[in-house]
Amino acid sequence: MRPIVLVVPREAAGARLDRFLASTLSMMEDGPSRSELQRWIEHGSVTVDGVVKKASEKLREGARIAVEPEAAPRTEALAEAGIEFDVVYMDDAVIVLNKPAGLVVHPARGHRSGTLVNGLLARGVFDPPDGDEEIDERPSVSVRAPSRPPEARLPPANAPDLDRTRPGIVHRLDKGTSGLMVVARHPRAREHLKEQFAAHSIAREYVAICLGDVKKQSFDTLHGRHPKDRLKFSSKVRTGKRAVTHVRPLESFAHGAATLVACRLETGRTHQIRVHLADAKTPILGDPLYGKAPKHAVFREAAEVLGRPALHARVLGFVHPITKEKMHFEVEPPADFQVVLTALRAIP
Repeated sequence: MRPIVLVVPREAAGARLDRFLASTLSMMEDGPSRSELQRWIEHGSVTVDGVVKKASEKLREGARIAVEPEAAPRTEALAEAGIEFDVVYMDDAVIVLNKPAGLVVHPARGHRSGTLVNGLLARGVFDPPDGDEEIDERPSVSVRAPSRPPEARLPPANAPDLDRTRPGIVHRLDKGTSGLMVVARHPRAREHLKEQFAAHSIAREYVAICLGDVKKQSFDTLHGRHPKDRLKFSSKVRTGKRAVTHVRPLESFAHGAATLVACRLETGRTHQIRVHLADAKTPILGDPLYGKAPKHAVFREAAEVLGRPALHARVLGFVHPITKEKMHFEVEPPADFQVVLTALRAIP
């Protein structure tokens, strides 16, 4: 992007610098993401009347804002060939994939390599299209900001820049969970997808095999760290974020000793489905953190065969960040999940 000059209109007087920029520049075809703007402001690449200001600076009518776009930071993750996952759909903006169980999504403490992000880098998912690296020597763009509320399009630019280890990642699946994920191929697509996740407008449905007789129900609870075990989360907390899961039974096994269920998410908290089902005394089969060893011999063997929670992200739907087309994808559970279902169906 070339340098940008903006003039603050009367309607935007009193607005925060970060919110004004996010609202105004979002209309540009290749406009920066909120996290990029935040980084530019913090690095002093944005000035108001020639002076570097903080993101919270309140603007006056007629102020001249100069923006010197910075190149995106290089990710610290390294490309690794041989990391397997199935590509369900891909275009210039997004990639939809079927993540296998056992694959960690992005590098973190304890998983510096061998992650989905490493595999995406190896496949060139985040490489710019041909021609995007040409040098543009045209003069800076001078734009008089439109007369409209500064918060009309985007929320505050306060999201941290996570590009260095998790480029394009807008949501995650646990290591042991298989199924559908969408990854953004560039920052603009990422911001649009993040907005959809924040608005809870993404369609997500999982299937799970639970111990016990599960009835149709909805969970609407708080969600936070477990008060005693910091590796776990709990819905039985006094403070936390709202978590909503809608559960419906699909198939019963062994006279209600186990149930195949579909779980539709409104929110997407860490371990949300696993926590809701476990706190309802119907934990997911094979869940080493929230479950327990089944008493039934066939269930114990099934859990050992899986070696992970019997949880699969089957349905994913979203609005394409560029074309605005409604996208819908479905992928059935993998072979290990199907083997367990076959064994449970054989129980008299």
